[in-house]
Amino acid sequence: MRPGAGTAPGATVAEQLGAATARLEAAGIVSARTDAELLAAHAAGTDRGGLQRLVLMRGDWPAGAGERFAALVAERADRVPLQHLTGRAPFRGLDLAVGPGVFLPRPETELLAGLAVDELRAVAAAGGSPVAVDLCTGSAAVPLALVDEVPGARLAAVELDPHAHAWAARNVERLGDGRVELLLADVARAGELLPHLLGGCAVVTANPPYIPDDAVPVDPEVAEHDPALALYGGPDGLRVLRVCVAVAAGLLAPGGLLVLEHAEPQCAGVADVLARSGGWTDVEHHDDLTGRPRATSARRAPAATVGD
Repeated sequence: MRPGAGTAPGATVAEQLGAATARLEAAGIVSARTDAELLAAHAAGTDRGGLQRLVLMRGDWPAGAGERFAALVAERADRVPLQHLTGRAPFRGLDLAVGPGVFLPRPETELLAGLAVDELRAVAAAGGSPVAVDLCTGSAAVPLALVDEVPGARLAAVELDPHAHAWAARNVERLGDGRVELLLADVARAGELLPHLLGGCAVVTANPPYIPDDAVPVDPEVAEHDPALALYGGPDGLRVLRVCVAVAAGLLAPGGLLVLEHAEPQCAGVADVLARSGGWTDVEHHDDLTGRPRATSARRAPAATVGD
């Protein structure tokens, strides 16, 4: 076995976890201990609680688990994303299936989902229809969170990349409760393909590709493993976002809410896109848990004011 993976003959599970953590730290992984524990639990076919019991009881690895753990640690040290190795990604209490070919859901996208959840709940409480569309859906994390947290919500989700769509379809089949309509299409065609929703949506969400074409991400997990189609959004990063704004204008009911994810420096650019599009009010930027503005919301103006 490769040295340094925590596989010394006779080593306890705790010792192997320690060695694996050190190896991942040396590879530049900030969450080394957490990643080591998650990989060990995955290799042993248990969760972190089960792994801790194994450590405390000085138990042995299940058959083959030590070897599986060593192989997983070696891949993680090469900066393969943790979620690709476990096949799972948590998102607002959901356990999503993910892997190569789909953009991995991030904690900051939970902000976008939370804003949409709050709006749909308010719409439902007021007697309205909690109907929403998610553009650039990736793994379908956002629409599945909405149907999970908002009783009676109905969603449509649009994804262009066939590989990402395949992952979304797996998640929708398992978690969608028959309430998510998933389309394989360019977001520019969403209105055309969802004519029954035109002018009737309470919420439209979008986490489009927003990295400028010449800005390569620093983290190898992103630059080398997330699909380029989900990362790069043209020279200023806002090419697809502009399309999402235009499509949302046709889907939303008057007063409906648009929520967009973007990079921290793009607040002014997003506000300008909305201003140039026309017909938007109540533009507001929202900070994530680290205090960085990572989402912008706006309401569709009543029909009488659009174009004034």
